[in-house]
Amino acid sequence: MTTARASRALRPLVRRLLRLVVSLVVLVVASFAMIHLIPGDPLRQMLGPTAPRDLVDTRRADLGLDDPLPVQFWHYVAHLCRGDLGTSFFSSRPVADIIAQGLPNTVALAVLATLVALAVAVPLGMWSAVTTRRGRRRGAGTVFTTVTGAAVAVPEYLYGLALLLLLALGPGLLPPAGLTGPASYVLPVTALSIAPAAMIARLARVETLRELDADYMRLARAKRLPARRLYAVHLLPNTLTATLTVAGLLLGGLITGSVLVENVFAWPGLGQRTVEAITQKDYPVAQAMILVYGALVLLVNFLVDVLLGVLDPKSALSAPDRQEG
Repeated sequence: MTTARASRALRPLVRRLLRLVVSLVVLVVASFAMIHLIPGDPLRQMLGPTAPRDLVDTRRADLGLDDPLPVQFWHYVAHLCRGDLGTSFFSSRPVADIIAQGLPNTVALAVLATLVALAVAVPLGMWSAVTTRRGRRRGAGTVFTTVTGAAVAVPEYLYGLALLLLLALGPGLLPPAGLTGPASYVLPVTALSIAPAAMIARLARVETLRELDADYMRLARAKRLPARRLYAVHLLPNTLTATLTVAGLLLGGLITGSVLVENVFAWPGLGQRTVEAITQKDYPVAQAMILVYGALVLLVNFLVDVLLGVLDPKSALSAPDRQEG
C-alpha cells in the first residue's frame, strides 16, 4: 500500500519532468529557427557593406554559416550538449561569459520586483476585501478595482520612463541608469513591480473574500479572537496559497519582461545584450539569450507546480491522478 501510494505521488512529478524536457527540446529548436528566419546577413552587418566578397565568404565558411541549416542545427545541439554556447560574432567573447555577467542582475531585478509586489499587494488586497465585504464601502471597492485594473494594463517600460522623468532626470533623487549601488534598484524594481502588484492585489482580494466566509473563519470569529490573530494566523496562510502560485508564474514573466525596463535604465543585465544581439544578428548570443529566458520561465513554472503540489495536495499537480482513479 505504501509503495502504491508513493508511486501515485511521484507520477505527477515524473509527468511534469517529462513535459519540462519536451518543452526544453522545443525551445532549442525554436531558438535556432527564430534567429535564422530573421532576414539579413550577419556577416555584412559585422564586416560592413563595403567588405570584399571574398572576405565575407571566407568568414562565413569559418563560422559554418554556409552549411545547410540541418548541419548548422546539429552543430548547435552538439555544442549545447557540451555546455558550449558559442562565441559572439561581434565581441569574440564566449557567450557563456556574457550570460554569466548579466544573468545575476536580471534575476535579482525580477526576484526583488516579485517580493515588492507581494509585500504591497497581499496586505492591500486583504484590506480591501475586509473593508468592502458584503457591500460595505462600495465606492472604495470600485476605486480599488478601477485603479488596479488600469495599473495592470500599462506596460512596465512606460512606468520606467515616467519614473525616470519624475524622480531621476528632473529632481535627481535617484540614479537614472546603471548599477552603482542599492539606490540603483529602486526605479527599475518599482517599474517592474507595479503591474504584478495590481494583479496580485486583485487576486488576494478575491481569495480573501472567499476565505472570510469559510467555516474555520466563522469559528474563529465566534471565539472572539483578536483581529491580528484572526487575520495573520488564520486568514493569511489560506489566502497565500493561490497568491503565491500566481506570484511564482509572474516571476517567470518578469524575467523575460525586464528586457525593455533594463534598456530604459541601462541596467547591466541580459536585456541590453538581447536587443543588441537580435538587431546585429549575432546568432550565438541571440540564440543563447532566447534559450536562457525560455529555460528560466519553464523552470520557474515547474518549481511553482511542484511547490503547489507540496503545499496543496488538491492542486492541479495531483489532479490527473485523481481523475485517473
